[in-house]
Amino acid sequence: MPNRLETAASPYLRSHATNPVDWWEWSADAFAEAERRDVPVLVSIGYSTCHWCHVMARESFSDPVLAAYLNENFVAIKVDREEHAEVDSTYLAAASAFTPNLGWPLNVFVTPAGRAFFAGTYWPPTAVGQHPAFRQVLESVTDAWGTRREKVEASGAAIAQALAHSRGVECELVVDFAPVIDTLAAAEDLEHGGFGDAPKFPVSPVLRFLLDRGDRTAEHSPEAAGLADRTLEAMASSALRDPVDGGFFRYSTQADWTDPHYERMLYDNAQLLAAYALADRTETAAGIAEFLRDRLLLPSGAFASGLDSESTVDGKRVEGFYYSLDAASRARVEAPPRDDKILTGWNGLAIEALALAGARHGNAEWIALARGAADFLLAEHVLGGRIPGETDLAETELAERAGERLVRTSIGGILSDAAATLEDSGMLAQGLLELSIATGEFRYAIAARDLVDRALAAGAAGSGSSPFGLPGGTDSVLAAQGLSTEADISDGAHPSGLSAMATAAFTLFALTGDAQYRDAAENSMKLVGQLAAQQPISFGTALTLMSELGAPLRQLVVVTPDAAGSARAADGDINDVSGDGAGTSDASAATSDELTSLARNLHRAGGIGVAVSQAQAGAFAASGFELFAARTAIEGKPTAYLCEEFVCRLPLTDVAALGALLTSS
Repeated sequence: MPNRLETAASPYLRSHATNPVDWWEWSADAFAEAERRDVPVLVSIGYSTCHWCHVMARESFSDPVLAAYLNENFVAIKVDREEHAEVDSTYLAAASAFTPNLGWPLNVFVTPAGRAFFAGTYWPPTAVGQHPAFRQVLESVTDAWGTRREKVEASGAAIAQALAHSRGVECELVVDFAPVIDTLAAAEDLEHGGFGDAPKFPVSPVLRFLLDRGDRTAEHSPEAAGLADRTLEAMASSALRDPVDGGFFRYSTQADWTDPHYERMLYDNAQLLAAYALADRTETAAGIAEFLRDRLLLPSGAFASGLDSESTVDGKRVEGFYYSLDAASRARVEAPPRDDKILTGWNGLAIEALALAGARHGNAEWIALARGAADFLLAEHVLGGRIPGETDLAETELAERAGERLVRTSIGGILSDAAATLEDSGMLAQGLLELSIATGEFRYAIAARDLVDRALAAGAAGSGSSPFGLPGGTDSVLAAQGLSTEADISDGAHPSGLSAMATAAFTLFALTGDAQYRDAAENSMKLVGQLAAQQPISFGTALTLMSELGAPLRQLVVVTPDAAGSARAADGDINDVSGDGAGTSDASAATSDELTSLARNLHRAGGIGVAVSQAQAGAFAASGFELFAARTAIEGKPTAYLCEEFVCRLPLTDVAALGALLTSS
């Protein structure tokens, strides 16, 4: 039996390489083999840090007798949902026709043409109550395939048709946020904090929305601010947070935040870092940043996807034991495995959070971590873009590169052939924009613009309802089977691809003044406006963007004299935008620091705030970023430009005057 998984780009697939099951990777060849043998396909979907995926692997997929039956009667495909997100979302949608309890492992039985006709999640090795044994499920499916083929294929065709017609419907943007906040407040757990009953999740996108509404001076919502503050406090002081490493677990199985599911994911911790940083909860934010650095940072500069919930104790895999130990005891036992898969989108979230938090709290190390991840992705994952340091490429070379692809994931230099998603483009673009704002390095903003422009071009060339499309196309296997669907538009554990792309587009508008980016953001949000108003817990990022779209765009640019100006980016001192070098007085440096602080405090708290040297401002302006046009350090002094929708007040060099304007406007 060939071992098809041992060199996979997914640690999850590699963990199944020694199973007696004759696994295939997701491919057209696997479905062709099912067609040749005239057998159904088992598509088994999971991920590396999934506890119940490990349990089913031990109980069923490692059983030689069960594996022999599976191999004889099925073609078995193993899928990492984090690698093939489009496959996962398509089959999740199909599985909802068979079970209301969706989750992972997700086991879907499909025809050789890819049509799902039965699905479930975890099945035990022996029947338990109303839950059949996995062997019983396999035998029932085999019987249905052999004796009721027409009914099976008709069921699969009907589900495929329903999926093909699942599209967003354009409606209006949310403009009145009071009812939305009331709905979220009604869901608050007044005893333990957070939203709803068990299981209880961090819902980071919703926290960003509440923080945004609480920070807007003209439209300040004390209800939103209070709800965000109580939730952040409850989580920080709960069992959801690891007191040793500082990171947060995936979710808690109890309403009081106890008994967490112990996997720790990059996307959760990145978003929570941003939220705690914006709420100025510095200690918690620092703990998360240290967790990212100490536990998820790879030698390449990028970040791993997550840490497992299980560790090995006395030769057995045990969930949660490691996390019950103190620091000294942990050092003496085997740590949970790390999923070293590098996901472009999730790394984009980390870049965004570290850049934002580092700039706001004056932490140069966090900025450096963001830069390291960004430089790796631009060199290794953005195959059609500029690489770090390139600023003057010929249009012909750019056109040639534009035909190449964005890599969704890699591990150890092995690039996955999985199709990149909108979330990869959008999250990376937004992360690069935040890094550009934090460092003053315009090359990151140019790379972000390339990503957004290519997505807009693909959207214009496609037939979907979104302004954005996938430059590399959808998953080729799903497309050949007619199963490609528009991605999930809700913001669950992290921003949807649609919200991520639209957020990056609006940030580009705030920096360039190019109306096409604002139009794309608005048109995207019209696809979710009604749903977001009805189900705000599932549309946090979309609501944050609609909050920004519905308010006057405040922009603050602080420009400092060059002096030793460009040394800021080189030495990592993000606060020293003046360089504080020769010819720069102590008073001027102090003014620069104070003006920069005002810009950092405004940024993502009701506006866009950026501090750059005069040379950096000129480089941004020359590259088409209109916000920086004609921005200079007047008479060699640090100068602030406070604008609304690109209409600016007279330049200011007085810190107190600028502070008063920010408070009153």
